[in-house]
Amino acid sequence: MSSRDFPKYTTASEVKQKAQKSIEKLKKKKEELQPVVIQGRKLAVTWWGMAWNENLTKYSDYVNRIDRGKTYARNGSILDLKIHEGVVDALVQGSRAKPYKVNIEITPLNEKVWSDIKKNCQGKIETLQELIEGKFPEALSDLFTAKGTGLFPTPKEISMECSCPDWAIMCKHVAAVFYGIGARLDTDPAIFFKLRNIKMEELISEVIRKNTEGLLEKADVKSNRVLDDSDIGNMFGLELEAMDQQPVALEKPKRVRKSSRKE
Repeated sequence: MSSRDFPKYTTASEVKQKAQKSIEKLKKKKEELQPVVIQGRKLAVTWWGMAWNENLTKYSDYVNRIDRGKTYARNGSILDLKIHEGVVDALVQGSRAKPYKVNIEITPLNEKVWSDIKKNCQGKIETLQELIEGKFPEALSDLFTAKGTGLFPTPKEISMECSCPDWAIMCKHVAAVFYGIGARLDTDPAIFFKLRNIKMEELISEVIRKNTEGLLEKADVKSNRVLDDSDIGNMFGLELEAMDQQPVALEKPKRVRKSSRKE
């Protein structure tokens, strides 16, 4: 086999240059691009971003191929990445001049799994800010990332496609987009729930609803009681017994004299 049979090796610097040229061309066509920019060596720094990346390495289907996308994600090869309900569309710069189109589809979270997660979250997350920042008990962290029964998708729930000639199901361009999703979750964790077609506020509203129902139940019990004298006294700050013992002097009406002057 001659050296001509092997694809030409492309350096990271060359890929960056091609990526920049592709961005300039797309901008001339008035394309609205949302590129992925990795700051520093870590591909993700928030709980949601790191949990997304770690989830992919849990499955043998992915663990042997996902690392192929790290370099592409770091060097700015993801020219565009848009996340919709259950769908991710991206453009990734490869060795060729024209960027490759990547499409990833993720099925909605199973209704029973979502219902169980909401039940287990009752009273454990007080605000959306806590949820977004990943500030919740470790037990919930384990619940969210549980293999097969958590919030994060399994290989069976993911389908992927790339316009590159690589025969592999997960080529390096698709792998790069997966890491790009993790980086995007760093900036906006809410899009994870959009991707899984679930509403993040339900984890909070359930707590609020339960608290409200509890308050209403207490109010209903109080309203069903017959108020006795002590209740009335406590309500208005009166000592009714003392009032009963002290007679109230009634003021006599004043008599009005008629004038004797004649007009």
